[in-house]
Amino acid sequence: MDGPNVLVLMSDEHQARAMGCAGHPFVRTPNLDALAARGTRFADAYTPSSICVPARASFATGRYVHQTRMWDNAMPYDGSIPGWGHALQEKGVPVESIGKLHYRSKEDPAGFDIEHIPMMVAGGVGMVWASIRKEEERISGEGRMLGDYIGPGDSKYTDYDAAVTRRTVDWLKERSASTQRRPWCLYVGLVAPHFPLVVPQEFYDRYPPDSLPDPKLHPRDGHPRHPWVEKQNGFNDSESKFEDEEERRRAIAAYFGLCTWLDHNIGQILSALQASGEAENTVVVYTSDHGDNVGARGLWGKSNLYLESVAVPLIMAGPNIPVGTCRTPVSLLDLSATIPALFGAELDGTAGIRPLDAIAREPDDPERIMFSEYHAAGAVSGAFMLKKGRWKYHYYVGFPPELFDLDEDPEETRNLADDPDFRDILAMMDGELRNICDPEVTDAQAFADQAALIKRVGGRDAALGLGAPGATPPPEIKP
Repeated sequence: MDGPNVLVLMSDEHQARAMGCAGHPFVRTPNLDALAARGTRFADAYTPSSICVPARASFATGRYVHQTRMWDNAMPYDGSIPGWGHALQEKGVPVESIGKLHYRSKEDPAGFDIEHIPMMVAGGVGMVWASIRKEEERISGEGRMLGDYIGPGDSKYTDYDAAVTRRTVDWLKERSASTQRRPWCLYVGLVAPHFPLVVPQEFYDRYPPDSLPDPKLHPRDGHPRHPWVEKQNGFNDSESKFEDEEERRRAIAAYFGLCTWLDHNIGQILSALQASGEAENTVVVYTSDHGDNVGARGLWGKSNLYLESVAVPLIMAGPNIPVGTCRTPVSLLDLSATIPALFGAELDGTAGIRPLDAIAREPDDPERIMFSEYHAAGAVSGAFMLKKGRWKYHYYVGFPPELFDLDEDPEETRNLADDPDFRDILAMMDGELRNICDPEVTDAQAFADQAALIKRVGGRDAALGLGAPGATPPPEIKP
């Protein structure tokens, strides 16, 4: 074999801090901890957008959301922009996927030779109703985003993750038994800990609801939410839809239980890789498409610019991968560049993205700029995040900005944007943001593209009926 295989594991909605190896005080992730112990954990990693479909389109292509113009969950990746999978195919590298992609359709040339039990956007169109973002036109989400039932049990998502895990284990067995010795790339998409907040009993029981701390900065304790965040959350206010405090605490327990359920499935996959005899010659990467608020600021799900949403876990281990913690800021776009680079190929993505293993070998560069943006469900205007060194800047079109000093305030509790002592910092961060994109022009383009989509499907009334009302349903799994 000429080089290493590559196994990419991506979960959905896994908060970056919710791992033992990240220092979480009680979340149990022994398999991810073991993976981090033999490789590099990137301690400051970010998503290009804190919602599934745009983040995954950016990961596929190595481009920012405003470059792909796949703004929301109704604009899925269709393979029309070449991505890392296509770069591998051009090199003749076998590349397959198992599980969640959240692309448009399995018929699209998305860069995989085979897509096993793929989970795509509902009906090939996704949540068109959520593309209606103008405040005077949008409707509040019906039902409860987190699911009708919260607590211990099984859901279609846990059943799907179990099926994805089984198929991956079988794939690794089949590969080791084959005569094909060429290096391969396998992408595996798991759904947990994405809502619905339902988890098998044994994992739920590891987090007794009464033992868990209260989330930070709750409005009922006097925290004033930013006006843009207030409007975005008003689209589907999950916090207000809990039956009582007991159910709210069950939701927290179920989320962390799903993190351990995810870890359990990853453990089965890594055990199968070991049994296949390929572990010593396989680079393994674990990450998630975005995070989850888990009740912080009275928010659930993702869809904002705070660390709970935009930071992601990212671990890389295998041959020639350094062992330790890398504190240089990185993003999922860097992972997009990493996968083809491991096979001697290149991705024509966003300027400045670099292979993760190269970054890990160099001294930490805390000033490396990170960027994220949000133009999707609930957003009455575009929101842009820029991080540079200790500073984290949020620019909301039509609303006041936010500025945080993460060295002094890692929980983002004090907005410094109105403090005259930080006027120069605010101007510097705004200038760095505008070196990447013009927020007002980008916001206008997003609204124009979404309006064009709504027109194509027959107008607002037709759009309101298109797409899953909540979490995307998984494909039917044959016994």
